[in-house]
Amino acid sequence: MASAQLPAGWTLQQIRDVSGDREAVPLHTDCAVTSCLSPTADEVIRPAIVLGFHTLCLVQSADDRDWYMGSLNDDGSIICWSNYGDNLYEALRGL
Repeated sequence: MASAQLPAGWTLQQIRDVSGDREAVPLHTDCAVTSCLSPTADEVIRPAIVLGFHTLCLVQSADDRDWYMGSLNDDGSIICWSNYGDNLYEALRGL
């Protein structure tokens, strides 16, 4: 199982403070993540970090280091619909 981790330089309390979600948690990265941002086909995202906010989540791509926002499905998979580039602060504020 892939480990749950926090972004470098961030504490869980900072993530909770910026997002406003007192129950935010790091999640394991061993989940299926796809992005529906492409107009032609869903793209697979290889997650480096996954942060959970109830039914929403933020995923940092291992490939381009961008942050994606998406929905956490009942089966543990994630569908992302928004990209915040490398700006975690803005992604957290967008929740």
